Amino acid sequence: MLIELLLASILAADPSMFRGGATHSGVYEGPAGIRTVVWKYRTGAKVLSSPSVEDGVVYVGSSDHNLYALAAADGALRWKFPTNGPVASSPAIVDGAVYFTSVDGNLYAVGAADGKLRWKFRTEGERRFTAPGIHGAIPRTETMPDPYDVFLSSPAVVGATVYFGSGDHNVYAVEAATGKLKWKVATGNVVHASPAVADGVVYIGGWDRNLYAIDAEKGAVLWKFQTGDDTEIYNQVGIASSAAVSGRMVYFGCRDGHFYAVDAKTGTQRWSVDNHKGWVIASPAVRDGVVYFPTSDGKRFKAVDAVSGAVRFDTGMKAISFSSPALSGGTAYFGTSDGWLRAVDLQSGKVTAEFQTDGSKENAAKWIDAAGEMKQTMYPDYTLDGIMVGLDRMFSLGAILSSPAIAGGILYVGSGDGNVYALR
Repeated sequence: MLIELLLASILAADPSMFRGGATHSGVYEGPAGIRTVVWKYRTGAKVLSSPSVEDGVVYVGSSDHNLYALAAADGALRWKFPTNGPVASSPAIVDGAVYFTSVDGNLYAVGAADGKLRWKFRTEGERRFTAPGIHGAIPRTETMPDPYDVFLSSPAVVGATVYFGSGDHNVYAVEAATGKLKWKVATGNVVHASPAVADGVVYIGGWDRNLYAIDAEKGAVLWKFQTGDDTEIYNQVGIASSAAVSGRMVYFGCRDGHFYAVDAKTGTQRWSVDNHKGWVIASPAVRDGVVYFPTSDGKRFKAVDAVSGAVRFDTGMKAISFSSPALSGGTAYFGTSDGWLRAVDLQSGKVTAEFQTDGSKENAAKWIDAAGEMKQTMYPDYTLDGIMVGLDRMFSLGAILSSPAIAGGILYVGSGDGNVYALR
């Protein structure tokens, strides 16, 4: 078991794709640190996209509708490619092409060297998860889009195929060279999790509460695993967390307040961790027989045994986290919604270093109290409009929902203040 876990970590240590590779282990090679700003690049809007790095270039999307290519050494702009919507996915760079999705409903392939369009694949259209009275918002009878459905599915490229999910309820496989459709699988709702691919199987969760295992070549559904329902009618359902595959197990979080481990072959549940209504939006990181993940509402960072699900440590944070942890050396790095990047020791669970974004420095006095917690007044009321106002205020703090990528001893991450940061 340990040999398989170590092998998966080695194979996944590739910063040119979301979560370090198609299995989403979240493991990166080499040292990292967050004490020194090497450079920062300001885009035109918040950055939810997670950076990918290849051949000395950082590729990252922005809500200003562009995909950026930045020099990894100094942040100089190489090129930017415009779309007709925010780019909230993490790009994948394979064989000289960059693949990414946009809220405009397209999957794009552009040249990594020049940013020129090679092809684009049109889905049936993007949309967010919707439900009546989402999160207890009023009026409770009004069907409304979920303001916390913020990410798009990040493509995984394996062999000659690109895999991704869409707000049109489908999971897609298209030819990497041409953008021609190979297959699509209909699900019961929006699919904004990113696919993990291992041993010829695509694993991806949807807002219909199911984790799907799909034959990567044929598009046949091999099994699906259904997560929990919402007993309080706040519509806290669905899988936004992107699965990680390691050691014949699939690990993922859910908005039903649980974190799950299921058998990769059969879809049988092996164990679950009760987060006491705390969502897990982030993708977990897996290494050396331990799974690491942060929670949102519970404001925790946890390490659990990959085989048994026993909790190794459970560390409290001052803010929620949608950012997936990156493991490097003996440390996990991830962002929180108050505009801080945290470094946590993998043995003790203690925070060993922190980095504060420009947005947090500029606006913390408005929205952070004396104890370091977010003020409840961020959200003026419980309407959808009030929630959206609160989210804008959170992003003004430089909230880090982007997941870090590490390459060449430098950590790269995006922020709600519009910056892409390179840290050492």
